[in-house]
Amino acid sequence: MSFSVTEPNKQTKWFAGILVITYAVITIMPLLWIIATGFKSPTDAIAYPPKVIFEPTLEGYVNLFTTRTRITESMEATIGEPETWYDEIVRDQNMVISGASRYGERFLNSVIIGFGSTILCMVLGTAAAYAFSRFRVPLKDDLLFFILSTRMMPPIAVAIPIFLMFRQLGLNDTHLGMILLYTAVNLSLSVWLLKGFIDEIPIEYEEAALIDGYTRFQAFYKVVLPQAATGIASTAIFCLIFAWNEYAFAVLLTSGTAQTAPPFIPTIIGVGGKDWPAVAAGATIFLVPVMIFTIALRKHLLRGITFGAVRK
Repeated sequence: MSFSVTEPNKQTKWFAGILVITYAVITIMPLLWIIATGFKSPTDAIAYPPKVIFEPTLEGYVNLFTTRTRITESMEATIGEPETWYDEIVRDQNMVISGASRYGERFLNSVIIGFGSTILCMVLGTAAAYAFSRFRVPLKDDLLFFILSTRMMPPIAVAIPIFLMFRQLGLNDTHLGMILLYTAVNLSLSVWLLKGFIDEIPIEYEEAALIDGYTRFQAFYKVVLPQAATGIASTAIFCLIFAWNEYAFAVLLTSGTAQTAPPFIPTIIGVGGKDWPAVAAGATIFLVPVMIFTIALRKHLLRGITFGAVRK
């Protein structure tokens, strides 16, 4: 009977498959529960034992995007019949819609700050990584260690100094302040990751381009950047995930104009307490942009993780 050192046998494949499926189910269950809670009524959301089978409703999503006012039966008679499906959902709660909630504004702030800091981090990180990879920088190893050391300290440890500095500079509760802060926190990660990718690109490609008459910038733009696209994409995903989910700085440094969705979602209050379906609906919608961004770049992400693992 033939035996392969590299090819696993049938039993090993079955065991590995069952292990992966079990891990995937355990990992995805909390996400599925959040999505399901967004379609529950407030009563079903807090029912004990928890309801797995329930009558779906969009009440949580309506409550997420609207502010409501309670009315009496006499007031309801003067208002008339509901005009839209979401008016009907709110009217069933003996309420009327008084306006839009602030979730849309907070979600837009997350998009502006998250993607803005990621783009800025990629521009600065790529330039710095290229310089460290290709040029003789004095004290290069010490500088790289210093850049890495900024990642060793938990960001919240410097929250108070940053708060005082932002207050003096007028950056509190501003988009620019949060973009600069998240860029500073993520820059060390991007420099180290991108330097590793650029180191793997043969310098002979650039030398050939320079011989052909390209300038250094043209060689960087037309030769290095396309080769480093995999690393840039995978690094951008990690930077965006941090900026998108960051909570502590957002709570401390924002309160209105630039507040993002993470500190806003837990404050959603319904009748008599926390509106869990609206909170779950907000969390579900909040996951969508990062999920789309990651899926769009998934090929680059997988290649980026394994880039350089096999040497010829």
